[in-house]
Amino acid sequence: MIGWLRTCNYWPKCATEKVKPLNTKHVDQFKRIIQRLEKVKELAGLDDKAFALLSEPQKVLEVNIPVKMDDGTMKIFKGYRAQFNDARGPFKGGIRFHPAVTYDEVKTLSAWMTFKTAAVNLPLGGSKGGVVVDPKELSDRELEALSRRYAQAIHKLIGPEVDVPAPDVATDPRIMAWMMDEYEKIVGRHQPGVITGKPLSIGGSAARSYSTAQGGAFVLDEAAKKIGLHKGATVAIEGFGNAGSHMALILQKMGYKITAVSDSRGTAVNCMGLDVQGLIEHKEQTGSVRNYVGGEKFVGSHCFEQDTDILIPAALENSITQENAEIIKAKLIVELANGPITPEADEILLQKGKMIVPDILANAGGVMVSYFEQVQNAYGYYWTEHEVLAKLEGGMRKSFEEIWAVKEKYQTDLRTAAYILATERIVQAMRDRGWI
Repeated sequence: MIGWLRTCNYWPKCATEKVKPLNTKHVDQFKRIIQRLEKVKELAGLDDKAFALLSEPQKVLEVNIPVKMDDGTMKIFKGYRAQFNDARGPFKGGIRFHPAVTYDEVKTLSAWMTFKTAAVNLPLGGSKGGVVVDPKELSDRELEALSRRYAQAIHKLIGPEVDVPAPDVATDPRIMAWMMDEYEKIVGRHQPGVITGKPLSIGGSAARSYSTAQGGAFVLDEAAKKIGLHKGATVAIEGFGNAGSHMALILQKMGYKITAVSDSRGTAVNCMGLDVQGLIEHKEQTGSVRNYVGGEKFVGSHCFEQDTDILIPAALENSITQENAEIIKAKLIVELANGPITPEADEILLQKGKMIVPDILANAGGVMVSYFEQVQNAYGYYWTEHEVLAKLEGGMRKSFEEIWAVKEKYQTDLRTAAYILATERIVQAMRDRGWI
């Protein structure tokens, strides 16, 4: 297997290896983060050395992964692991299996993870990994072989006190279990803390499967109070996968009214409130929320157009753009997806007086419970679901209030406030380590 590490002279602990040239496909996504840092620099006085250190990842590994397929042929898959910054603690970030994975995508997502963990004050850094593959095209045996070979390829860069992967797009507890098992075979001992998002039987944490949505619901509740929305407020959710469907169920139980849901194939609307469990069952049977019998004929073809109090983009990056931002009626937007709003759309929505709870806060519940899983693995002592949820609620609500206080101090929006607070925490750690 072949690997490259992107290195920077100003980083401590950097090895000297071949540098992989940048792919340009996702450059605009990374530029978005640099633009955020430039705004932090302008408002909060980020110094040039810190800015430089936060403008590039510490390491990016690229690997070629050979897998023997069921028909006897050998196929080579491209894989990556990006490690952005570990000043505050071990790197932390998911692994995705998707045909569109690129070098620049994992670099960008590792940066987002760095700011996310700092925004909610976890003692972790940020990383991200991925393999260029459509897992739906693999048999179970091929998928397991790929998962294990990827774990072999990156094993020198990961570990409970180094870098802790987790599930992401198209990966799940089963895949995490295979990777953990392969890592433990290599090191010759049990180390459940090397990976989070595992099955409960081998060191997973209670509530992990829905923690992203649950954390988002807690901060949504805090944001709603700030702008005078009460229980019974109407909610539209774009994206009805794991995070979106769990969010709908949780908010419905909290007293919010889910009136519109969309997926890639259609939209379901009921102004009196959708039966979320019935909608989940309908999607499991048909593959889409479209044509749900509990819905109604409606104006507009997308949940963005519906007249709701709250909008939750829970699908893909860049789903809200300059072209469709004007049609959004919701007062509060909570980014359960990563990067769902483009910078141009962000400006339009802020000018219209919308409150936006940014992704690095809104979807941090997943990494917070992953951190709880690491702690439980280290202790060998496991908490109940109730205990995990109580800690998650305390952490998420406190983080919202801390970011709100920064927003008020600098008279800015919540996204900029979250980046200011996260950056200050990362910079302080780098300064205390003597990196700057």
